Amino acid sequence: MRDAVIVDAVRSPVGKRGGGLSGLHPVDLSAQVLQALAARNNLDPARVDDVIWGCVSQVGEQAGCIGRYSVLAAGWPEEVPGFTVDRQCGSSQQAVHLAAAGVIAGHYDVAVAGGVESMSRVPMGAAKAEGAHGKPFGPMVRERYNNFAFNQGIGAEMIADEFGLSRTDLDQHALDSHEKAAAAIDEGRFDDQIAPITVTADDGTTTVITTDEGIRRGGSLDKLAGLKTPFKEDGVISAGNASQISDGSAALLITTSELASVYGWTPIARVHAVSVVGADPITMLKGPIPATAKVLARAGMSIDDIGTFEINEAFASVSLGWQRSTGADYSRLNPDGGAMALGHPLGGSGARLMTTMIHRMRAQGIQYGLQSMCEGGGMANATVLELC
Repeated sequence: MRDAVIVDAVRSPVGKRGGGLSGLHPVDLSAQVLQALAARNNLDPARVDDVIWGCVSQVGEQAGCIGRYSVLAAGWPEEVPGFTVDRQCGSSQQAVHLAAAGVIAGHYDVAVAGGVESMSRVPMGAAKAEGAHGKPFGPMVRERYNNFAFNQGIGAEMIADEFGLSRTDLDQHALDSHEKAAAAIDEGRFDDQIAPITVTADDGTTTVITTDEGIRRGGSLDKLAGLKTPFKEDGVISAGNASQISDGSAALLITTSELASVYGWTPIARVHAVSVVGADPITMLKGPIPATAKVLARAGMSIDDIGTFEINEAFASVSLGWQRSTGADYSRLNPDGGAMALGHPLGGSGARLMTTMIHRMRAQGIQYGLQSMCEGGGMANATVLELC
């Protein structure tokens, strides 16, 4: 029976809004990541059966099937196709699931999965802004939910209320994220997974970006406590304990273990089990909890069997609420920091999280890792990976 293994995973540094990557078209950002993936693995791009690319705001510079144009920008053969996935924040994690399924089914021999988002150049929500192009949800959805104005920040506040998470709990979780990410950078834990990205300015000068830009050092609970709570008066969610608006891209090379041997590749991890769930779209962000239960049941495992977790820190209440609900060991949760520190380039985040997780698994000999992400509309993907 065919399996699906991840041969390698590479990502760009994650740039902050208006930062080092903001001068680069998202197609070209994707292309540089694809080029790095090929170069690192002596991959002949002509072998790639498909490129599956996540992107959320598919408008403007990210419209027109950015997955296809990223392939062309990378200089890969015109015969290599590409398509674009939108499962909101989990888009590139869903891309990995689709690539793995295609490899296992025999539809693909070699596939590349990943994604991109340039939130500096294509603002969040640009693809569904109400106005000249109409209302994105439609009257039947609005009627079903009594015309509730779907809002992730309000959902994050509701989750904090449900799990009894205080402002201090959430701010401490954010501080932990920044401290862990800073340590990961200082200790070189990201070095093997980051592809340097070259940005050329209008005047022809070039800058090479090599490091994640969002980490804030020297934070304190007192500083975070002074930030406003924009979603709810006297609430607990602030810019300090929410994910950052970011630019970034990541890609993974997926094939079977048999073909990896033929091509001289040494896989890092096997796709052991996957799940996807729907959750209520009002709270919206609780999906990782049932997605985790579902994927563990499919894998025949318990939460204690997992050696490391990547749960996207869309808001501190999401990842901390997940940890409280599942009973997962907090020390195993996002040990290299998460989206509150590293940033959350929407369509590229699923692949970024997975890239970070599998490199950690290999470096530390961790047998099983689990990743999950909340997604707009009330959904979540979950993946269990097994070290090869």
